[in-house]
Amino acid sequence: MKKRSEDMNHGDNNTDELKKECNATPESPKKEEGASDIPKAEEQDEVERLKADLEAQNDKYVRLAAEFDNFRRRTMKEKADLIQNGGERVLTELLPVVDDMELALKNIREASDVAALREGVELICNKFFEYLHRHGVEEIETLDKPFDDERQQAIAMVPAPDEDKKGMVLDCTKKGYTLNGKVIRFADVVVGE
Repeated sequence: MKKRSEDMNHGDNNTDELKKECNATPESPKKEEGASDIPKAEEQDEVERLKADLEAQNDKYVRLAAEFDNFRRRTMKEKADLIQNGGERVLTELLPVVDDMELALKNIREASDVAALREGVELICNKFFEYLHRHGVEEIETLDKPFDDERQQAIAMVPAPDEDKKGMVLDCTKKGYTLNGKVIRFADVVVGE
């Protein structure tokens, strides 16, 4: 028991020593005067540089967002103008044909020479077909050609007069047209069977 109490006393001494060590402040190495200021000045410079970079990036972002917004608005306006006035060039080129038709109608009421009227109307039709051709509109050739369901629609099937006319287009009731190679109106045809 005596040994035990000695151990306890000895343990109390250890505890006291530990308390003293914890309460004691470690001695810090002596710093040279001004040495502590140097790291702080470098850190301040780094913080200032990072702040400047952040401001520059924010400014760049705001300008880019504004530029994109302006681009989007300008594009929407141009698109609206194109939708509204897109056919202007096409229509202004068509006006001379309209003028010629009005003149022909006026002359039909007053003229007695049918041959001259026919020639005038043919000239107007040729002018109009040239106009269509300039804008990429082409007539689909159908007569005496094999039936093509991608460019024609059969409105009737009739017995073929000859064996070699089976599956061929015998008559076209409504012409078909393509615009730059794309079918814009199918030709209505009569096919031999």
